[in-house]
Formats: sequence, C-alpha cells, structure tokens
Amino acid sequence: PEANRRSGATAKNLAYVIYTSGSTGRAKGVAIEHRSAVAFIHWAKSIFTREDLAGVLASTSICFDLSVFELFVPLSWGGTVILADNALQLPELPARREVTLINTVPSAITELLRVGGVPESVRTVNLAGEPLSTRLVQQLYQLPGIQKVHDLYGPSEDTTYSTFALRSPNGPATIGRPIANTQVYVLDRHLQPAPVGVPGELCLSGDGLARGYLNRPELTAEKFIPNPFSERSEARLYQTGDLARFLPDGNLEFLGRRDHQVKIRGFRIELGEVESVLGQHPAMSESVVVARQETTGERRLVAYLVTRPDSALNLSELREFLKKKLPDYMVPSAFVSLEKLPLTPNGKVDRKALPAPSQSRPDLEQTYTAPRTTTEEVLAEIWSEVLGLSQAGLHDNFFELGGHSLLVTQVLSRVREAFRVELSLRLFFETPTIAELAAGIEDMLVREIRELSDEEAERLAGNAELLAKERP
Repeated sequence: PEANRRSGATAKNLAYVIYTSGSTGRAKGVAIEHRSAVAFIHWAKSIFTREDLAGVLASTSICFDLSVFELFVPLSWGGTVILADNALQLPELPARREVTLINTVPSAITELLRVGGVPESVRTVNLAGEPLSTRLVQQLYQLPGIQKVHDLYGPSEDTTYSTFALRSPNGPATIGRPIANTQVYVLDRHLQPAPVGVPGELCLSGDGLARGYLNRPELTAEKFIPNPFSERSEARLYQTGDLARFLPDGNLEFLGRRDHQVKIRGFRIELGEVESVLGQHPAMSESVVVARQETTGERRLVAYLVTRPDSALNLSELREFLKKKLPDYMVPSAFVSLEKLPLTPNGKVDRKALPAPSQSRPDLEQTYTAPRTTTEEVLAEIWSEVLGLSQAGLHDNFFELGGHSLLVTQVLSRVREAFRVELSLRLFFETPTIAELAAGIEDMLVREIRELSDEEAERLAGNAELLAKERP
C-alpha cells in the first residue's frame, strides 16, 4: 500500500497482558490498555532526552514489564533498540559502544561493574525491581560516562513505573516522587493518609492503572478499589501491598512488603505460590519458603521442608518436580530438611528462627568426586565462590547445587578472566558440570593455540599451563 493503514485500536483496547506471581499458585494476568502504555511513554519522553535514548539496551524478556520501557520509549524518540539475551551480555555485544542507556536490576549492574563491562558510551542507568543501595549509586557515578542514575519503582499493575528518583552519589535512598499522571498515597489500615514519616501501605491511582486481572473479576475488585480521594466516580486505587513512608521533602522511602511477596533478581515472587506447589509433592508434610540475604548482598529463595515419616525425599527429583510447575526463578536455590518447623507462641511459623542453609555440598544423587586437573580445580573454586558452597564435585550439576541464570553469567565472566576463553550460555546450559566444562575449555584452548603463530602461542603460554594433565 502507498500509505500506512489507519489503526483501529482505541485508547481502552487491551495492549498487552503481563503475568505475575500469585499467592495461591495461580499466576495473575495483568491487563494493560493502550491509554496506560501511551501515558507511560508520554511521561518518559518528558524525562529522557533524545541523546539519552539514542541506544537503549533491551535485555529484558517481553514477559516482564521493564521491556515496555526498553522497546517503546526509545522508538518513540527515534532511538535505537540494542537487543541482548540479558544485561550481562553487554561486554560481548558488537554494538556495545552504541549503548547510551541501561535499564535493568541492581544485581545485574553490580556484576557488570565487577567485570568492567559498562561501556563509556553509557550515560544513563535506570535501576528497578530491587532496593538500590547508595554504595552502588556511588560506584556507578565513578564511571567516566555516567551522568544520571535513576531509581524507579512500580508494579506491573501500574504500567512499569510509578515513581522516579534521580539519585545523587551522597543523597538519601528514596524512590522519589510519582511520575506524571500518577497519584501516590501512603495509607493506614483504615485507608486514611499516614502522617509524614509514618509507614503505611503504598497505594496508586492514575492513568497507568491496569484494567485489572484477566478473567479474575473478584481479585480485580479486591485489589483495585474505588479511590476515596478522587472526585471522579470512575477513579480507582490500587493497593500494592508495599510499605513506604513520605519523607519531609516529599520523597518516598520504600520499606518492603506487607506480606510475603518478594523480588529476587527483578522477578516478583509470591512465596505462598512456591509453598503451594511444594505441598503438592507426595513426600511433603510441611514447607516454608523464605528469601534470605546472602553475604554477597544478593537474595535467594530457601525452602524448609518437613517430609512425611514414611517418605524419602530426593532433592534432584524434587527440583525436577518444581521445574515442571514453576518458572526457573521461582525454584528455590537451597533446601533445608527439618524435623519440624519452628513456631511462635501463637502457633505461626517463626520465620526468624529458621536456620541458615549449610555451606556444605547438597545431598545429590551422584557422590562427590574431587577435581583431577588444574582446569577442573580452577572451575571448582569458581563454582564454590559463586554458589557460596564449601566444595563442588566434578560431576555435580550447577543448577542442582542452587545455581540460576544470573549466577551462570557470573561464572562465565570469571571463566573469561581465568582462561581467556569465551563460553556461551548455551554451552553452559548443555554441559552444566565441571567435568564437561573443563573438557570444553581445554578443547577451545588447544584449538586456539594450534591456530596461532609460534610468537602468539608463546604469548598465551600462561593459558597453556592451565591445560589438563592427561586424563586417567
């Protein structure tokens, strides 16, 4: 055709549905209309310049709402969208020096900083999905190209972002103020405004609110209530379940969840959903899932299990059971077996009394086999450090030891530093044991040396020393 077809979509048509974790084991489809997405993009264009959006790294799956910013906001300004499977691929991207804005979670940018993977072309960093520490903000501003670090907050039910703060190196840790066309309230349990400095539930209203939950009218009515502070009869209020308080300067301080919903690596997880699936396993009597803070500052899911007296529990089989019913990011990284769950005086599970997971190797199907070669020893040391374990066996599966995709990228970056070879994510997922990866690394180094001139081979002699001794 000589001209573009005129769109038949209206402002109240459905634009997309994003599924988020549900407390009863049933995911919730958040239905966002075109008008909400357009309002969000309109706000973003008032904040981010054409130069900011010249090259936006799009590393978030379209199953998650950070991708709405990464895809549509730069295109609305005529910018470039630079695709990547995940943010930690940035150092290897051919177009890495064209990236001007990174939109990701704090844990991912922390790893990029560790490996020196943020190009000097990056001038703006948007961080959301997890608490943003002042220390991380300071580290980012120490990079030569960084001009702006933004702390953004928002549930999927309010079109990606609801509040926005331009963080300064020594400023307070806040999530800022509401974006345009959004109203923020901090309310007590009687839906009355909490005084400045007093914690309350963070509630949202405005053009960004979702239509509701797809095919869940009762849940929609429960979470999206009439807005008692608006003169418009159709105005609604979304109760986030998050705790916050207003500071004297009008900014918001985020204080965590009212319930047991958590965010890990940017993914929102209802702990009750994981517990619900665990309870479906035939060997399970009781279970509790918590998010524990590690010494590295990262959080991981830990499941505490009480099995039936007549049942034997195989952890490898349990992981496979969970993977069939839950996305990978909701499968606990560690499992702790208990005779009984600790209880408070009123009979509730005492989560504070749950013991920390042991750093010893989990009880897996395969017996422990020690590394045999220098390459395997280096890999075992990397795995142990990344996984927080005392040891990792030659034939242990990385994911059965509690690994996940973000930890894989950390391992790959350390392998790159140790061996000067580039392992792909695909190779790691296909060969997730130390023995298999060591063989792959050695083969790559041998091929590389054979293709070099004598002079180049001498220069890489350091790597050659890491080649394995002959295998028995």
